[in-house]
Amino acid sequence: MEKKFAKKIQTSGHNLKNLFLLLLLPLLFVSALGSAFGHGVGSETFPPVNLDGKQVTVELSSSQSDPETSDDQQISISMIDFDSKITLRDVTFHIKAEKGSQFLFEQEFKADNGFLVFNFVSEETDSIVIEEESESNVFGSLLGLDSRLIHVKGPKLSEGGLYKFDITILTADGYSKTLDEPLVFNAGISIAQTTRHDFVDPNFGDQNIHVVTYYDEISDFEYNPDSKEISYSMPFEWSRTNINQTSVVHEELVIPKAFGDLLVSGFTMHINGVQLSEDIATIDDFFADGRIVHFIIYQQELLRVLENGSNENGMNFLITPDRDYPHLSSVTENGQFRILASWEPENLQSGSGAKILFDVTDVFLKNKPVSTNYDFSVTQNDNVIYQQSGISTDSREEHNVAEFVIPEDVTGIVHLNFRNLDNNDLARTSIPIVIDRVTSQKEITIPDWIRNNALWWSEEQIDDTTFVQGIEYLIKNDIIVIPPTQQGDSSSQEIPSWIRNNAAWWAAGQIDDQTFVQGLEYLIQKGIIRV
Repeated sequence: MEKKFAKKIQTSGHNLKNLFLLLLLPLLFVSALGSAFGHGVGSETFPPVNLDGKQVTVELSSSQSDPETSDDQQISISMIDFDSKITLRDVTFHIKAEKGSQFLFEQEFKADNGFLVFNFVSEETDSIVIEEESESNVFGSLLGLDSRLIHVKGPKLSEGGLYKFDITILTADGYSKTLDEPLVFNAGISIAQTTRHDFVDPNFGDQNIHVVTYYDEISDFEYNPDSKEISYSMPFEWSRTNINQTSVVHEELVIPKAFGDLLVSGFTMHINGVQLSEDIATIDDFFADGRIVHFIIYQQELLRVLENGSNENGMNFLITPDRDYPHLSSVTENGQFRILASWEPENLQSGSGAKILFDVTDVFLKNKPVSTNYDFSVTQNDNVIYQQSGISTDSREEHNVAEFVIPEDVTGIVHLNFRNLDNNDLARTSIPIVIDRVTSQKEITIPDWIRNNALWWSEEQIDDTTFVQGIEYLIKNDIIVIPPTQQGDSSSQEIPSWIRNNAAWWAAGQIDDQTFVQGLEYLIQKGIIRV
């Protein structure tokens, strides 16, 4: 299920007055954004161009008209003197506007003080409606300026996403001064768009993940509870021209802290099958109810995806927990300590022994392990399963350890509780984990044509390597779907003879799919098939 949030994240001020403040601030200060040239972000300033001996540019910025009363989104466009930051007079803009792939309008607008404000309003209309008005306020009155406010009304226009503007400057510093060569700017302003995705996890029950995109609307969201992978798609034009205009693509995941499987210490992102650098992901755990995972994708990463042969229609994201660092992470309520926790064995079982390994690190010392007192407990509801107190180690190689036997009547979610760190009542946090993990059972499906491969292999018409590579390809691409299977690591690549017999019998229809798949599961468990 997918729900749209009513409120969007603000990228600038609260109302039209804030837009005038945004315009006036450069008269007093050099804005930090003054040298930022971007595409697909919340503001954009173009490199200056020459106009009659002076350097001029176009600036765009976005805001909400009034977050407390409406979701209307406003985008301002101004033409300014690059050096003085003062807007030009009597500017004629020719503007073609699109939202994503939806054409909105193409029209000329005259602005006495070189400043336009487009107010995007969601209304159920059959076509896009343009309504103009001139609005004065105290700031405009003081400087003798009027703002051109243009209402753009249509379905879903205020829900955020990527707004594209092809801007042509026809006149500047006088409506009679038609430019011999019009100035052309291609801009993209992205307004944060948040979607909520609800699902039922087999271990953690009702859960949700919010996706905040600062580029364009996403689709096809999926969460795989077995691999803990998140995937979704987003429109994107894979061309060097577009990438050169795109300063950054910013995506965020908002994950509840009750969702233990995604409290991992790191994430890896793939776009169209290309793995991105580790440093694009940042985790913000300094919230009471959830964590925000930021993915900041700069031009260098986008170019690498393009150079690796991306001919996809848009971006297909795959986000996975880091496999090299399988521990969970949580920050204490006072923001001082980060706990990194893992356990052995990987799948904890009722009535069996458990070893919890954890590090106490100091956030302000770049997560360096520190020696401090702690109280640790394992609880389910109000029942204490195990508890211990001690002094944590400050060694990166030596972990703190808690060993105990899980009672036979304990199953499902339990909490690893860390309290009273450094004798501070607020230095506390809790990490939910699962006893007797449940996997989602996938239906076994094998297309009939694969029987030919199995028959050829059983008759030694193809060798073991070719057979294994073929099966790996079919599993990876979901042509053969088998239940989740723990993968082993074996130096031996020898396939037992009984599996060859199984393949011959299955090809002849003498055994069922389930029995044949058991042979494939065996090969995965032994590390002969790698998926």
